[in-house]
Amino acid sequence: LRAPPALDQLLDQLRLLRTGEGLPAVAVSPNVQAQLRPYQLDGLAWMDFLRRAGFGGVLADDMGLGKTLQTLALLQAELDAGRLDRPSLVVVPTSLLENWQAEATRFTPQLRMLVLHGKQRAQQFKGIPGAHVVVTSYPLAVRDMAHLSSHAWHYLVLDEAQRIKNSRSLATLALKGLNARHRLCLSGTPLENHLGELWSLMDFVSPGLLGNEAQFREHYRNPIEKRQESLQAENLARRVRPFILRRTKLQVAQDLPEKTETLLRVELDGTQRDLYETVRATMDSKLREAIARQGLARSQIVVLDALLKLRQVCCDPRLLKLRAASGELDESASEGDAAGSGAVLAERPVHRHATSTAPSAKLELLRDLLPTLVEDGRRILVFSQFTEMLALIEHELDRLDLAYVKLTGDTVNRGEVVRSFQEGNTPIFLISLKAGGVGLNLTAADTVILYDPWWNPAVEQQAIDRAYRIGQGKPVFVYKLVASGTVEEKMLELQARKAGLADSLLSGVAGTAALTAQDFDELFRPLGAA
Repeated sequence: LRAPPALDQLLDQLRLLRTGEGLPAVAVSPNVQAQLRPYQLDGLAWMDFLRRAGFGGVLADDMGLGKTLQTLALLQAELDAGRLDRPSLVVVPTSLLENWQAEATRFTPQLRMLVLHGKQRAQQFKGIPGAHVVVTSYPLAVRDMAHLSSHAWHYLVLDEAQRIKNSRSLATLALKGLNARHRLCLSGTPLENHLGELWSLMDFVSPGLLGNEAQFREHYRNPIEKRQESLQAENLARRVRPFILRRTKLQVAQDLPEKTETLLRVELDGTQRDLYETVRATMDSKLREAIARQGLARSQIVVLDALLKLRQVCCDPRLLKLRAASGELDESASEGDAAGSGAVLAERPVHRHATSTAPSAKLELLRDLLPTLVEDGRRILVFSQFTEMLALIEHELDRLDLAYVKLTGDTVNRGEVVRSFQEGNTPIFLISLKAGGVGLNLTAADTVILYDPWWNPAVEQQAIDRAYRIGQGKPVFVYKLVASGTVEEKMLELQARKAGLADSLLSGVAGTAALTAQDFDELFRPLGAA
């Protein structure tokens, strides 16, 4: 007996995967509005091979190498080929919902996206059959499982798939039970602590490949982890190699630009969204009264105060305190640092902060990002204009047991702080804008996170250039965190239209005369308004 030609071809390609050689190239859909890099083209070919072979896989590229774009390109190809005859489901951390929607809008606008989120999401269930891609979060997927399980899916994609590393968690068991033709995991850290996590991911994408959990423990986990049997480790690596594609930033450095900038959007939700709207409405009323009384040009202080308060809410509601007695708004964080050059090593200080009455979407995103980046071996600069925001981030780093140093205007030994980071003693460097905007050479860093946007491109570039400068031999990744629909996003749009306007407003260097009535209305537009 001879195997059918199609099977022979698949087996030949499987051998190519096992030996590390390339697969036949796959053409990128003309409907993908991006130029894929060579390694991304390889990723697309790999995912297409798995689809044809009926296998699932784990795309385990480093963060920043475009796992989302590669996945969207795959789904667009499925739509073009007519295979996307039922919706695909993408499950992501809550903090990445907005980013998936933004990336799809930017790169694959022909894909009809449906994001299930918020208290009114049940009203969107009827739109699932007409969507190409449905995106929801891990917590909501569990809550809505009864409805999600009533649908048959084309692709089931888990982003940050280490969320199912616990094989017996409710989320893992529920997601494994969904009916889907194809399954794909995206994770920069598919193995964090032990081999059981790898088994859980592989059991999701290709059930049975590694046997059941007890068999895997007997044949692989115990021999490798307890008895350090290298032969079994090699056998396991060879068995899973075709189904896990892992590229690090160093491996694909030749394909990368010297600097990659990514805008990560988050959506304010729940009490944080309510607080933003309360502050916005209060300040909008106060501003209109001031403008009616003395004109826009003479209302600069009121405008600056309003923008500052809204930006604080976007960063973390704890930056803004409400005076319960008077109902007036009061700031609890100063922007930037006191002038002066003092500095010093501030490792692991103890912080005690009152529990926030409203969660921070940005801080939640940062909590998701940093452990993954550190696990990937990244050296990270985190910038904020608010020193009190850095203190809140410190508190979270302590909880995550991630080492860091910090530089603000209160630090007294600047050189020791910089040396500790440059020599590799700590992976994370927290820096305030005024203390770290100039005069630092931090070429050990390869990742820059701008926690709150800066309206002057020159000032923002100064911060990025702490890492991206002469002597830097690695590609640099820059992540800008922006709260969607808020004054942060509106100011970025204004900045693009009116060079220098936003900075002059927020720095107080110039008056507000450059603001038009239309600009004012746009800045203080309610969340969700068109």
